[in-house]
Amino acid sequence: MARFDRYILSQLMMLFGFFALVLVAIYWINSAVRLFDQLIADGQSAAVFLEYTALTLPNVIRQILPMAVFAAAVYVTNRLSSESELVVMQATGFSPWRLARPVLWFGLITALMMSMLTHLLVPMSHAEIERRDQEISQNVTARMLTEGTFLHPAAGITFYIRAIDADGTLHDVFLSDRRDSEEVQTFSAARAYLVNANEDPELPADPKLVMIDGLAQSLTLATNRLYTTHFQDFAYNLGALIDTSGAVRYGLRDLSTFELLLTPEEAALRTRSTPGRAIEEGNDRIAQALLCLVAALIGFSALQIGSFSRFGVWRQIIFAILLLVVVKFVEGNVTDTVRRDGTLWPLLYLPSATGMVISILLLWWAGRARRPRRPRGDTGLGAAA
Repeated sequence: MARFDRYILSQLMMLFGFFALVLVAIYWINSAVRLFDQLIADGQSAAVFLEYTALTLPNVIRQILPMAVFAAAVYVTNRLSSESELVVMQATGFSPWRLARPVLWFGLITALMMSMLTHLLVPMSHAEIERRDQEISQNVTARMLTEGTFLHPAAGITFYIRAIDADGTLHDVFLSDRRDSEEVQTFSAARAYLVNANEDPELPADPKLVMIDGLAQSLTLATNRLYTTHFQDFAYNLGALIDTSGAVRYGLRDLSTFELLLTPEEAALRTRSTPGRAIEEGNDRIAQALLCLVAALIGFSALQIGSFSRFGVWRQIIFAILLLVVVKFVEGNVTDTVRRDGTLWPLLYLPSATGMVISILLLWWAGRARRPRRPRGDTGLGAAA
């Protein structure tokens, strides 16, 4: 690699690392706040929160990588142009095609990074998150034993405990079950206990909430009538709220790319999805890597057009952003089409092809605009004479 290419590539990689670090920090903090509210509210420890935060990092990097590539390409090209470094290289005979070579290398390197994320790290982290979710869902104590907080362990369920003694006694328990669209059940008790009805350790747990000295209310929505029943003891089955089977339910994002592309029917059956979505997920992982290459080339080539201006190249930067929006617009349209019909999977590479065509046209236009124009009537014989 020529010295000029190494110089440009080092600048691109340095700025890429800076923008990636900033964007990852912003996105990661945002997701960490949501995870903190969700996990701590469910009674999980700080160690579980840190584990989940680390597992979400590969997916966060995958989301911001094309933006960091585009920002680095635009920033470096703008700085080289404003400091006349590109002008000097063009004066030595470098065409826009030659100047784009280090940007092409930069795009290929970042595309390789994206491939490692989409094919290896992100599916592995998603699968681990699903496994940990299953483990946490089986931990009834962690999910429901939280004082002074209204919890929602399942859709339509509200659970509240005022206080918990050291021996496990629950005081002033409130449970609302709104899963039935025709009837709402509400239970309140002065005391309650969580017990496991299944004494065999090899079998899944069968958690029960035993309530003492309480009131059961049943509201029939059709007639708007309320029925109340006082009880001395009552057992409520928590197994219907929490999955204790131990089986991990994986999604398409948790499977390997080879499984998605080679056996889409089996992948769809395993994840309760469709073959079209399986094919779309597998090919989308490859297309995401190509988008990194497209983002780098568009960010560079868009700034090569236009004449010199004392006000900078802000118009070219806006034009580059609009071109990237066009590529993302094409991506959004073809994704829905492929999900409906998996046989149209080649359309997933249309956004990358569109971006490559745009970059080639911009570089061709930049090279054409810089060709010296011969004055009219000059046949070149005057210089020879």
